[in-house]
Amino acid sequence: MTVVTGSTQKIQQGNAIFQYLAALTGTLNIITSGMHYGWPSPSLPKLLSNTSSIPTTDDQGSWMAVMPLLGALLGSPIVGATVDIVGRKRTILISSAPFVAAWMMIAFAQSVTVIYVARFIAGVADGLIFTSLPMYVGEISEAKVRGLLGSSVSVMWIFGLLLVNVIGSYLSITMSAIVCGILPLITMITFPFMPESPYGLLMHSKPEEAKKSLQKLRGLQDVDNELNRISLAVKEQTEASGKFWDLFTNKVNRKAVFIMMVLRGAQQLSGTTAVTFYTQSIFIEAGDHISSELASIIYYSVQLTLACFCSSIVDKAGRRPLLIVSITGSAVFLCMEGVYFYIKSCTSIDVEPFSIVPVVGLIGFVIIFSLGMQTIPILMLGELFSSNVKAFALCLADIYFAIIATAVSKFFQIMKDSFGMYTPFFAFSCSCAIGLVLIVLFVPETKGQTLEDIQTILKGDQVLTKNEIRENEDSC
Repeated sequence: MTVVTGSTQKIQQGNAIFQYLAALTGTLNIITSGMHYGWPSPSLPKLLSNTSSIPTTDDQGSWMAVMPLLGALLGSPIVGATVDIVGRKRTILISSAPFVAAWMMIAFAQSVTVIYVARFIAGVADGLIFTSLPMYVGEISEAKVRGLLGSSVSVMWIFGLLLVNVIGSYLSITMSAIVCGILPLITMITFPFMPESPYGLLMHSKPEEAKKSLQKLRGLQDVDNELNRISLAVKEQTEASGKFWDLFTNKVNRKAVFIMMVLRGAQQLSGTTAVTFYTQSIFIEAGDHISSELASIIYYSVQLTLACFCSSIVDKAGRRPLLIVSITGSAVFLCMEGVYFYIKSCTSIDVEPFSIVPVVGLIGFVIIFSLGMQTIPILMLGELFSSNVKAFALCLADIYFAIIATAVSKFFQIMKDSFGMYTPFFAFSCSCAIGLVLIVLFVPETKGQTLEDIQTILKGDQVLTKNEIRENEDSC
């Protein structure tokens, strides 16, 4: 581990195994969240079929799909108000209980109403985990691995999408829900052994516990330099007790909120959540000879592979280049989807020889989208905000996500039913083009920077690189 303090540099060798273990066990509930979001893809076609034991209309199915987003509107404010009191680690553990309850309700549901309630409860848990976990992972990670571990949140969420599409395609709704309920139980067993965030402990004036946590996370006994740096940063950031309105009255916080809204807005206005909810339905309408179940599994497998690749290179390639390449390619492939469906529904041209195009277009979209836009916006949520407003900021981010993803998902369903499948795809492509301009203009590079350095960047001050520090030392 390299520690830079002031004008000195000290090299120490440690072991980051607990950083990886904490991220891994914490993200098991992110997998569960992904499974809840991906559940409509294999399950809605079964519920909408004539043989369904729970008769369901298209409109009811669309509300089932977006219900977790509505639940997150309740879960996020709860955790935003309590996570600094309860603690990051304990909040992550608490989210396991409603996830288990939601799966059991789905497994034994006899009506649409029960499924509504279950999916709403899952959304509450989603609000808990997506507000607390990015915060936790960002605070326990060293700068050199924070990109990898922070983007693992999105990777595990995608793994959950793939897993539920595999399970849900080949098992009944009841059996798939029971199997999915196992993961949050594993979180309850494994995550209690992980250390709490040293930032959170220092906020509660527990320096000795923070030191032990840091020693465990870094695999070092001598962590005094880093502990002092974190202590000073936490003290400075929490001297004025953070309030929700500080996100808008403080210039630095306001800038961070704007960047968050640009990133999450561009991500969701690409239609990624709507595509997640309706993947199999899109492939069914595409009419390709490949089965919709297999096409969906291929789609999410590619998405998972590329998200893993992005996680492995984000600390080397940087956030901005990956975001720019990703959103540009997404606009192109979404436009390709729109053109295919327009020709199919609005012209007399026979598209049967080209029925592979929508599958290629969606897989092309997921490849390029996963290179940056899928993982980096969530990664940067744990980087942009100071300790005293981080809980409020991630709460706001999750509420913002829930509102915009709900609107986009309903927009997708209404537009495809009213005007045809091509309409939402053209709209999503235009949104990506607008997002590209905003990212180029306003999103900073945070690669290799400590959380304290990122606050300095947002203030508009210069941050010296390690090479510049060395040069200054040599000149002295």
